Amino acid sequence: MDTRNISAVLFDMDGTLVNSDAAVERAWTTWAAEYGVDAAEAIALAHGSPSEPTVRKMLPGLDEAAIAVATTRQLELQYSDLSDVVAAPGAHELLALLASLRLPWAVVTSADSRLARARLGAAGIAPSVLVTVDDVAAGKPDPGGYLRAAGLLGIDPARCLVVEDADVGLIAGRAAGAHTAALRGLDGDLRIGSLADLAAAFRER
Repeated sequence: MDTRNISAVLFDMDGTLVNSDAAVERAWTTWAAEYGVDAAEAIALAHGSPSEPTVRKMLPGLDEAAIAVATTRQLELQYSDLSDVVAAPGAHELLALLASLRLPWAVVTSADSRLARARLGAAGIAPSVLVTVDDVAAGKPDPGGYLRAAGLLGIDPARCLVVEDADVGLIAGRAAGAHTAALRGLDGDLRIGSLADLAAAFRER
């Protein structure tokens, strides 16, 4: 992929810009124990997706009021656990490089606004454009979040690079018409082992 065709970068948050895997897993493990469901399944379903759809899948027999209570409880567990949330390796260096190249960037996350700002703050990352699940009609794999971010930056989605660590996010990025960079061995237009690899690609511009 020729990075000269890229005019903006749209980052996922958890597992991409921010290392929060341990906190996410602790929250879902505690929640699963409280609700008597399988923690490993909940963690797998939750990866890259908003909490509420995962709660629905794990507890299909609940009515809407009970779903709301269960989702609120799950989010409360995440809000209160920031002890080891940090920037992903290479994140600050990559963002500094994008600034030097005058390439705008945004964060598009399945987290809600409160959680996103808490985790980004813990990691020392302050995006000028942040799109959360609160800002769209549907979360990933729906492309709405990435389309909104591109629109807020004033960049054609076809000239954006979506950076993701989850299949649902890559699906969303492709559906938005963007190029994709994939972490964790996933399949994107560009496969990267870390954000340092992406920085190297942009340095070659």
